[in-house]
Amino acid sequence: MKYNIIVIGSGPGGYVAAVRAAQLGYKTAVVERENLGGICLNWGCIPTKALLKSAQAFAYAKHSDNYGVEITGEVKANISKMVERSRGVAAAMNKGVEMLMKKNGIDVINGEAKLVSSSTIEVKNGEEITKYEAEHIILATGARSKSLANLPQDGKKIIGYREAMTLKEQPATMVVVGSGAIGSEFAHFYQTIGTQVTLIEFMSRIVPNEDEEVSSTLQRCFKKNGMKIMTSASVEKVEIGENGKCIVHIQSKKGDEIVEADVVLSAVGVEPNIQNLGLEKIGVNTDRGKIVVDDFYRTNIKGIYAIGDIVKGQALAHVASREAVICVENIHGLRTLPLNYDNIPACTYTNPEIASCGLTEIRAKEEGKNIKIGKFMYMASGKAAAAGNRDGFIKVVIDQDTDKILGCSMIGDNVTEMIYQIITARENGLTATEVLKAVAPHPTMSEGVMESLEATHGKAIHG
Repeated sequence: MKYNIIVIGSGPGGYVAAVRAAQLGYKTAVVERENLGGICLNWGCIPTKALLKSAQAFAYAKHSDNYGVEITGEVKANISKMVERSRGVAAAMNKGVEMLMKKNGIDVINGEAKLVSSSTIEVKNGEEITKYEAEHIILATGARSKSLANLPQDGKKIIGYREAMTLKEQPATMVVVGSGAIGSEFAHFYQTIGTQVTLIEFMSRIVPNEDEEVSSTLQRCFKKNGMKIMTSASVEKVEIGENGKCIVHIQSKKGDEIVEADVVLSAVGVEPNIQNLGLEKIGVNTDRGKIVVDDFYRTNIKGIYAIGDIVKGQALAHVASREAVICVENIHGLRTLPLNYDNIPACTYTNPEIASCGLTEIRAKEEGKNIKIGKFMYMASGKAAAAGNRDGFIKVVIDQDTDKILGCSMIGDNVTEMIYQIITARENGLTATEVLKAVAPHPTMSEGVMESLEATHGKAIHG
């Protein structure tokens, strides 16, 4: 069984690499041990957003009188139906990837792959082991939920993201450890549908990688919704009490504290899946748990490549997809440029949403940049007022000497749909003045991007 390109893993990096390879005329196969589409499509990005949409629908129904809609009877959250819908969305997307494989003539090999040489893999499916050869092998095996020694996941009381999106019963209380995108999104989901959530963050503020004002705004919104938040706090251990409750021992600013909960969700990040791939056997270099690659995702072994969560850069689906295209096009000899990791959008789908790219205000100052700040508050947005959620703002950081956009931080409704405007401007080296030549539609929340850029020049009308 010989191919031009074999891709190991079919997540947003793997299946994109396979499709691009097939488009370029390569005989291509993709190896998948579980579900086409990988973690993102089946257990991450997509089904999580489906759950969050259900939470939003519940919140709208619960507060329908704010919109002049009367609902008689009690509004209830049915977690089993929410989970069922979420799994249905994931299943439909899985079928979509399956159709992409068929459409592009890509062979799908089921099983667990291991490198035998620089051009050969073994795939184990049950008791059967089959060898395949390829001129180029692309590793795209993704990552899994990180497990801590003091927070061992048992899948029942101490859970990871997989279990969090398929719980059969809604817990009355939950402790979420870690306030990055995964932790904050699940904390928001469960708090919104009626679970009492305690969110614990080791750093001094939640979503610590974001702008400080973004963190404080999200924290205020979370608390307004009834969530309990502990920052500068660490979980020392979790015991299971006689009543079946999780007894969470926390070291905080106040000293030793104990919080009881039905379930503890560990959301402290992910770790790359590079074990049992045969890397050591053929001598592929690794460093601190990731595969070492160059700017075009070539390893030190000719013919072996790696992309996505198992290499340098942000562990994000859209990063893996772009790396896939760069990797395959470089194999084909097309002119490609390295990915600019300083211009990657980061999105968190809480309410309000968060989106950012480039430097935050504090980071720009730390780097000694001569900056101007432009800010537009959602309070002044007619579209936000009409939508009924005026929490949030858009902040841009401009280089005062060049007028280039150094970074942007957004929090508010629909900001994950708007950050691409800034990404495009930065990628093409546009100045704030050049971006402002474009006319923003009214009424939209995207007008806030225009207003924030205008504010850096003292020209904001509504700011």
